[in-house]
Order: sequence, then structure tokens, then C-alpha cells
Amino acid sequence: MYVKPKKSLGQHFLTDDSIAQNIAELLSGHSGQHAEPYRHVLEIGPGTGVLTRFLLPNTNFETHAVELDSESVVYLKKAFPSLTSRLVEGDFLEMTPADYLPGLPESEPFAIIGNFPYNISSQIFFNVLDYRDRITEVVCMLQREVAQRLASPPGKKHYGILSVFLQAWYDVKYEFTVPPEVFNPPPKVHSGVISVRRNNVKELGCNERRFIQVVKHGFNQRRKTLRNALKPLGITEAAAGSRFMDLRAEQLSVADFVELTNLMSESANE
Repeated sequence: MYVKPKKSLGQHFLTDDSIAQNIAELLSGHSGQHAEPYRHVLEIGPGTGVLTRFLLPNTNFETHAVELDSESVVYLKKAFPSLTSRLVEGDFLEMTPADYLPGLPESEPFAIIGNFPYNISSQIFFNVLDYRDRITEVVCMLQREVAQRLASPPGKKHYGILSVFLQAWYDVKYEFTVPPEVFNPPPKVHSGVISVRRNNVKELGCNERRFIQVVKHGFNQRRKTLRNALKPLGITEAAAGSRFMDLRAEQLSVADFVELTNLMSESANE
């Protein structure tokens, strides 16, 4: 439903153990105080296992991993024999929970952690949205600008489409910044660590398909007022007379977009 763009791959490996430990400890399940109860954690792209070594000893959850690079898979199996049966080789973006968490019930909740490849971090979150009823928490490191975008409140320059989609279903917090020199190879930009925890929203209170359309059209021409940006969707009389039409998309909160979506529908159940 939350359509993913085409992917490309690029990854920088963290070499600082203290930062890796700090990231691992951001999982609410690390201390046993889960934001939402879960017994399984999936690490995406463990690479050389810098995060893995701080996950495996934890008895509050069982660590699983999915890794695309075959050489890394061979290394991980040798370095962490206890992970072998729960290590899946493959592309997370092309998989479902049944692929990377085989044997678990379809309703079993889980958390995700990882140093996400910069070029596919947004796609990973579109995947998370598709499985939001199972993924209760995400802790990850990604390009700082993307991390800032996901955690940005309305009215800020980083606030955008994925900010709205993700914050509709999750509470997002920017945790800390990581400098380039602690990676191999060093990236040209800083990285940011965020925590993403499922909120209590079960239903948006509007037609979700229409909500996605309204948000995308609003931000696709973000310099225009919503009166102009939403014209291709056909602005209803109720929406035309609303307080939103002379605003830009970046000024609207998730709740505002829900309200606008209902105004842009023939009825709240469209």
C-alpha cells in the first residue's frame, strides 16, 4: 500500500564498539522494559557483526538476522555459531516476515535493528509500514538527513511524505548523531540514530488509500499551497472552504492530514 521506490545498495560498516552498544541498548527489550512486548529482534544487514555481538547475549529476546552479502553470511556463521540457524541470506526488501522469521506465527510481534544501507533506508521503512501490526519497534542508524526527516515535526524543512506516513503509526525520536570517521569506509555525511516505537493508533479515522493520495500530492509540489497541489485529486466543496487550502503540506500534522482527507472524501468512509 505504501509503494516503495526502486532500490540500490550501499553500506558503510560501523567500527566503534561503544556506539554499537549504545544503539543496541536503545531497544526497549534490551532491558526487558518493552514499549510493546516482543520476544524476537531482527537485525537487517549485520555485516561484520558489530551490533550482533551486543544482541546475542541478551536473554530478553531472540536475535535473528537477514544479510544480503554472501561473504558476510559466511563470516557471521563462523563468528557467531549460535546465530547460524536464525541467519537468513537474502534481500530484506524482497522478503516477508515468513521468509526472515520462519516458523514464527503470523501474529508474532518483533522488533528491527540495524545500520541501514543509506541508499535503501527509506524503502526499509515503507516495508515496516506494510507490517506495522507486527513490527512494534525499530532502532536504526541511517544518513542523518533521512533520520532528521523521519523524526521531524511539522513546519520544519526536513518534514515530508515519509515523516507523515511513519508518524501516523509510530512515535519517532532522533537519538544521537554519529560522525563519519567511525565507519569503514567513511561516508561523506554524518549518520543519525533514531528509535521508532509503535503508537496506539489502530485506525487513522479516514480512508487510508485516500490519506496516502492526499499526503503524496501535497508534498509532490510542496512549495504550492494545498489548494493548488491537490487540484489533480479534485477538491471537494468541504475541503475548498477549509482552513487548510492556503497552507503548504509541510505545515500540517498527521491529525491535520486525517481531517483534510475526510474533507477530500465524499464521506469519511470513501
